Amino acid sequence: MKPIVAIVGRPNVGKSTLFNRIVSKRHAIVHDMPGVTRDRNYLDAEWNGRAFSLIDTGGYTTAEDRISKAVLEQVFLSIEEAHAIVFVVDVKSGITDIDAVVAEHLRKVLDSKKIFFTINKVENDKDRLDAEAFRRLGLGELNLVSALSGDGVAELLDAVVASLPEAKSTDENDANTVKLAIVGRPNVGKSSFVNAVLGENRQIVTEIAGTTRDAIDTEFFRNQQRFLLIDTAGLRRKARVEDNIEFFSNVRTEKAIERADVAVAMIDAVQGLEKQDLRVINDAVDKKRGVVIAVNKWDLVEKDSRTADAFTKAIYARLGSLNYIPIVFISALTKQRVFKVIDTATEVWNVRRNRLSTSELNKALLPEIERNTPWTKSGKEVKIKYISQLSTEPPLIAFFGSNTKQIEDSYKKFLERKIREHFGFQGTPIELQFRLK
Repeated sequence: MKPIVAIVGRPNVGKSTLFNRIVSKRHAIVHDMPGVTRDRNYLDAEWNGRAFSLIDTGGYTTAEDRISKAVLEQVFLSIEEAHAIVFVVDVKSGITDIDAVVAEHLRKVLDSKKIFFTINKVENDKDRLDAEAFRRLGLGELNLVSALSGDGVAELLDAVVASLPEAKSTDENDANTVKLAIVGRPNVGKSSFVNAVLGENRQIVTEIAGTTRDAIDTEFFRNQQRFLLIDTAGLRRKARVEDNIEFFSNVRTEKAIERADVAVAMIDAVQGLEKQDLRVINDAVDKKRGVVIAVNKWDLVEKDSRTADAFTKAIYARLGSLNYIPIVFISALTKQRVFKVIDTATEVWNVRRNRLSTSELNKALLPEIERNTPWTKSGKEVKIKYISQLSTEPPLIAFFGSNTKQIEDSYKKFLERKIREHFGFQGTPIELQFRLK
């Protein structure tokens, strides 16, 4: 595992701006509204050849509402996990009561943690002079930076990486890591599912819809297989996105699907499959990702021996041609079948990587084509001579022959159906190409 660096501080001091500058990409949501970053946001970073994991934490406050208390708990967890802590304050605001509270907590861990007291928004000589007042917080040397312009950030990172322990060797080959995006509408239980899998409160969980705003990455192992869980903000219909934060959260969710191998689309068993659920599933399919549907809150449904079958048939009726997607009924609250979701997603991941030989494709599909010959609007004869799989993730299967460009979409769907009948490909889209030979 890589050493961990946590960025902490009160809201709106520039933690996310510093995080983005260090990782050289706009990953954390940056907004001038306090409290935008709520959960711990993990991302790999590197400086001077040293790799580490960087955590952007939620703004540390003393408010008494449930979300503020949950954010505070996440900050404490991040401090416990981290090898080095970057404590960020704002020179323009001076020392606030909340800064003093953070400093008091950090002084208690000075013996076991390396603290980098970072004064942000230092842009001129007056700011440098004003920064001296922060020495009375008793956290040692001051690191003067401007996260926005980048001034002083290189020097800060030099000191940070010099303090880190050597990374323990791990398998960093992404090709052997199952990347799972947990997606769905707000409040369907995505973070509760992640917590059930990980066995700890790694994500903030409340009953308030939309609690998770950024996409959060968490690594875990099961049966010696490495996984990366990407817990995403709940998707909302575009018409209900009322501010820039929600817009960026939607963008992050779509990006999370792009990064994933398999999307776990969570739906609410009580509410059933809604239009927004279909949009999420179709988005993952359009991006050629594997999909598993997890029907959460199954413990709240009154059921008999036929309920699951009836629910499955109803979902597949609405999915139409997407009825190759596996469905697992779960309860994140009771942990019922949560690992069945992980195992099913692993099966889908393996299927996406499966490569069929040309001989087995031709043996299975050419007789089907002979029995049901292709048709075209022009009336030209189509002759498919052979079939070959060109690539994986997703499976790409090419049909070579004459006049193949004129094959109708309905016949293409017939071919896909026959491929699935013979070879499965559960949970993964298949790409078909038609080439002249």
